[in-house]
Amino acid sequence: MNTAQTLKVTLEPDNPEHLANLCGQFDEHLKLIEQRLHIEIRNRGNHFQLIGDLEIVKVVAEILERLYQDATRGVQLTPDAVHLQLQQSGVEQLQNRLETNDAEVSIRTKKVHIRPRGANQQAYVRAIRDYDINFGIGPAGTGKTYLAVACAVEALEREEISRILLVRPAVEAGEKLGFLPGDLAQKVDPYLRPLYDALYEMLGFERVTKLIERNVIEVAPLAYMRGRTLNGSFVILDESQNTTREQMKMFLTRIGFGSTAVITGDITQVDLPRNTQSGLLHAMRVLDGVKGIGFTHFSAKDVVRHPLVQHIVEAYDRFEQLSEESQNNAMGAARP
Repeated sequence: MNTAQTLKVTLEPDNPEHLANLCGQFDEHLKLIEQRLHIEIRNRGNHFQLIGDLEIVKVVAEILERLYQDATRGVQLTPDAVHLQLQQSGVEQLQNRLETNDAEVSIRTKKVHIRPRGANQQAYVRAIRDYDINFGIGPAGTGKTYLAVACAVEALEREEISRILLVRPAVEAGEKLGFLPGDLAQKVDPYLRPLYDALYEMLGFERVTKLIERNVIEVAPLAYMRGRTLNGSFVILDESQNTTREQMKMFLTRIGFGSTAVITGDITQVDLPRNTQSGLLHAMRVLDGVKGIGFTHFSAKDVVRHPLVQHIVEAYDRFEQLSEESQNNAMGAARP
């Protein structure tokens, strides 16, 4: 990013009540903007100094003026209203473009520093930072889940979100989750093991345990998401190819203000009952071209596990393609 510069802004008319409404209780609205955009805001009365990249602070000046106009009209401002202004302005996308211009994306947490490998992983992390809803689609071993968890931990440590929610459809358990021993977390633990493993690596076992106890990290089967609205959260829906159309729609409509959702899945490994359409496949068609939603498609070339895994994925792809061609040829020959 460019060297920090200072932009001075004066908001008129000078009204202490309206200024208090703009800044929020204990300046929470200004702190929200500072945390989200990594700039500094100083103010004395109606005089503001915005310190940061010039392109960013110019947009922030416009946001403050719009919010102040609302305050002067008697609108009671909230953190949700501030988030909505940030979202509509596109300033967060501008910030991410400036941060990643001519440089590789990296994820920094207190415990680890992660550099995404290859163009697709780089694009995936950029999309997670740019959009509130993202899909990571591709075979096992491409880093979809691991990078999503890394981005969630980074956002939590930067205080951009207040909690992490891990969701997975427990297809293997069917409707029998209630009959499994243990509490809710223990019932779904086997299905969330890849997410836990990534969290332990980035935060350590003890800290993860404490965050789960405090409900900062929450685990939930997809069926328990109905009726909830998730604000200020980073939500990861893993193995989404095993959702139904109705479940996927239900999940996507849970997302609230200040939240990020990452949906990962492998459309070649659907475990749903026969004749049940995957919610991931359906969402890919329905949401194609919708602004504000990111799609990253991984291939066998993006596999970062044992080299044999890439060859295995490619072999299965070739076999399935040949099988499909054979079926089409047989159908064509059967026609009169």
